[in-house]
Amino acid sequence: MTETSRQPTGQRSDGAASPPGPSAAASAVDASKVYGMGDTEVHALRNVSVSFETGRFTAIMGPSGSGKSTLMQCMAGLDRLTSGEAYIGSQALSTLSDKALTTLRREHIGFVFQAYNLIPTLTARENITLPLDLAGSKGDGAWIDEVIGTLGLADRAHHRPNEMSGGQQQRVAVARALATRPDIIFGDEPTGNLDSKNGAEILDFLRRAVDQLSQTVVMVTHDPVSAAYSDRVLFLTDGRIVHEILEPTADTVYDTMRSLGD
Repeated sequence: MTETSRQPTGQRSDGAASPPGPSAAASAVDASKVYGMGDTEVHALRNVSVSFETGRFTAIMGPSGSGKSTLMQCMAGLDRLTSGEAYIGSQALSTLSDKALTTLRREHIGFVFQAYNLIPTLTARENITLPLDLAGSKGDGAWIDEVIGTLGLADRAHHRPNEMSGGQQQRVAVARALATRPDIIFGDEPTGNLDSKNGAEILDFLRRAVDQLSQTVVMVTHDPVSAAYSDRVLFLTDGRIVHEILEPTADTVYDTMRSLGD
């Protein structure tokens, strides 16, 4: 276990933002997000600079209202920054039209949320290949088969969502996120609707996606046990990254949460 208090990745010691590195699957430079105006103005992000390296699993934590979900949504192109820049690879998201941004999300980003968001009339396999079908692509059949096998869904491929447990449905959602072999997968509390056993299975699958399938995962979570599956944990408070742990354990995450809360 290693704990670090160095500057978060992507930010120099003098506080100036660095350009995205060549190994970054996604990054942000001086990212700020403001909602509302005047008396209702809320600064959800305050000049955040961070990089998410290819082939690593990062967890983002913080209290309610800290900006963790806002950071993920802006970096995933689901919301626009007020100022600063977000990148997928070397592509600056602010330079893209809404149509181009939709295409980038579909082809280069995978998403896993609390809600499974499966189409009830489609089979598991059809749900998994839906992003490819929407793009008019058959995708890599061997890769899709590997993903389905890795996630233990081979015997459920032709079942519809109402014929599967919650854990199996979330595995389908994870497989769908992997189907396009995206540059990065973003998860927003992906185990929030699952019991501890099924939640652990999903986290194990995300861990295996990084270790065995060379994927990059960024996950928002409030749970120290979930965060311990990652390679790195970033802690946000009031829209800023305030701490980072490498090679986390549930205990080190919990202790950090408690110290930051004091």
